[in-house]
Amino acid sequence: MPRGYPAQAQTFRRPCMVNKAHMNRWARAALCGAGAAALWAGVEPGLQRLIGTPYSDVRLLGRAITRRRIWPLVGLPIHMANGAAFAVGLEALGLRGWKKGLAVAEVETVALWPAMAMVDRYHPDSRAGGWPRLVTSPRALAVTMAGHAIFGVAVGTMLERR
Repeated sequence: MPRGYPAQAQTFRRPCMVNKAHMNRWARAALCGAGAAALWAGVEPGLQRLIGTPYSDVRLLGRAITRRRIWPLVGLPIHMANGAAFAVGLEALGLRGWKKGLAVAEVETVALWPAMAMVDRYHPDSRAGGWPRLVTSPRALAVTMAGHAIFGVAVGTMLERR
């Protein structure tokens, strides 16, 4: 850097290196979140059978978009994108480790569960009688809390590993 330039100019000399490292942090967090959401989606059918409810987070998302048989192909990417966004948020807040991931995921579940009243009113599976009234169903809440627990532990653990 030639003499006479302010110190700030030196920091802008190599922005690609700074941005590249910065982007890798966010991309890594997003991949961790997407992977943890895919894990959740993989164990969700077992949780449904174990707890005894037809409710599924992946189905909630997929059937809200399409009523055709391809709803899993629609719901899973949305579920994974939500997981990616969640993990980026954890990374932005500096929250890592399985305990913090678990805590934040469960707080999110409890905070958003009242919105299931809207799902009960408008979602095609609720309107068709395929699901119980979700907002008051302890089994549906148990499935989503168990899924969020698995997701939170997985994403928190992945974010912790550098």
